[in-house]
Amino acid sequence: MRQRNVRKAIEKVNNHPWVVDSITDDAFPNENPVVLEIGMGKGDFIIGMAKANPDVNYVGLERYQKIIIRALEKLDEELPNLRFICHDAEYLFEIFDVKIESLWLNHSDPWPKKRHAKRRLTHQNFLKIYEQLFEEEANIYLKTDNKDLFAYSLESLSEYGYVFNKVSLDLNNSDIPNVQTEFEKKFISQGETINYFHASKKLIKKPWLFDIII
Repeated sequence: MRQRNVRKAIEKVNNHPWVVDSITDDAFPNENPVVLEIGMGKGDFIIGMAKANPDVNYVGLERYQKIIIRALEKLDEELPNLRFICHDAEYLFEIFDVKIESLWLNHSDPWPKKRHAKRRLTHQNFLKIYEQLFEEEANIYLKTDNKDLFAYSLESLSEYGYVFNKVSLDLNNSDIPNVQTEFEKKFISQGETINYFHASKKLIKKPWLFDIII
């Protein structure tokens, strides 16, 4: 992309009303539950979910503006229940001032080398961050074509206290409702299978110091 086009893309992302710097109480004009997708890519999944579920608020997080612009180009109607954020997942707790109902990790970078394990979005360092976003129960959904990442994620979440409500090694041929991402469409056309799980964990909230004193 030429430098001029890059500048225009960045300007469009920064000025778009659905691209925000943080999610606060006034991010949505309602009190509906909030669902977050980390690494939304070009937006097929998050846009499809927002269209299908108008009573749920959706937030798509992506690190790169040049990718967010592709998602904005796909918006063919006004979706008041959808917001985008250009940020790194490592700093989620700094940009979220509301609690979320569930989290989606779709075709995340597998970071296959062992020395890069801490960069995987299902590493326990990230699980600790996610836990701060939930209220009473954490719900994490994952889809990936990468079998090694899937196995790693099952083990990581299990060790962190999650239970698995649904698991599929071939999501496209299961009875689980599914909005496909752009990656899924490509992989399925090539004969690849999609791995999926929904994991949850009951959270124990620590009492405030004030409550302990009373």
